Amino acid sequence: MNTGKIKKSIGPLAVTAFLLFTAAVCFLYLYGSRKYAGNCVAEVYQDGSLVRSVSLSRVTEPYTFDITGKNGSLNRIEVRPGSIGMIRADCPDGLCVAQGFIHSPGIPITCLPNRVVIRLRPEKLFPDKVPDAVTY
Repeated sequence: MNTGKIKKSIGPLAVTAFLLFTAAVCFLYLYGSRKYAGNCVAEVYQDGSLVRSVSLSRVTEPYTFDITGKNGSLNRIEVRPGSIGMIRADCPDGLCVAQGFIHSPGIPITCLPNRVVIRLRPEKLFPDKVPDAVTY
């Protein structure tokens, strides 16, 4: 029996198993956060400071508000019943607008050039701290 071939085949197998396990954990985390959909509080941060907090379960009619930066930058945010999104931004790439509307915790909307972050947290659980995908 050739043990050299066995040892060589274990390395790629271990890496593959680790990657599959990591992908499964990430999928379960993101899928599990959907159970809070609509029952969230949206927190809007600018330069790391909380600017506005909105309970999405209490919104009955859509409305918008603007966040103006120190350099005159503008981010327009729309709040809908159960979701929130950035609909206009003066940043050069517009990736924050392309993220669309979010309705469950996990992945925040981030406008890096204008330093604006919108994150969701469950309304009832963890009132102060919720782990999210981005730490700032």
